[in-house]
Amino acid sequence: MSTTMAKPAEVKRTWYILDAEGQSLGRVAAKAAHILRGKHKPDYTPHVDCGDHVIIINCDKAVLTGKKLEQKKYYWHTGWIGGLKSKSYKDMMANEADKAMMIAVNGMLPNNTLGRAQLKRLRTYKGAEHKNAAQKPVAYTL
Repeated sequence: MSTTMAKPAEVKRTWYILDAEGQSLGRVAAKAAHILRGKHKPDYTPHVDCGDHVIIINCDKAVLTGKKLEQKKYYWHTGWIGGLKSKSYKDMMANEADKAMMIAVNGMLPNNTLGRAQLKRLRTYKGAEHKNAAQKPVAYTL
C-alpha cells in the first residue's frame, strides 16, 4: 500500500472564516492552527505547506477562562539589556485583541519556515467586518 504525498503545486487552498464570539481564545486558536497546517485534509503531508487561509472575526469577543484575564501576561524582549517587557491580557483583549489571537495561533504552529509561511495566511479582525469578502470565505463551525 503506497502513501500519497501532496505536492506543493497540487495544493488547493480555500478560505475559511471563524467566529470567535463567545468562544475560548485557545480553542479558536487551536482550530485555526489546525486549518492553517492542513491537518483537516485527507492529503495532509507534514513537510508540505498544504493548509488553507483563515479569517478570524470578533477577536475582541473571545473569552479567557478562569483568572487568565487578570493573571496571564505576554512577555517579549527588545534585544537591549534589561529590555524584558510585559503586557497583561486584560489590556491586550481590550485594545489589541487581534494581536492576542495572532500570538496564540503563532504558538501552535511549528517554529520554522513552514510555520512562518502558514502564519501569513491568517487574518484576524477585532469586529465582525473583514476585508476579504472578495475571496468568498466559507463559514467554519467550531
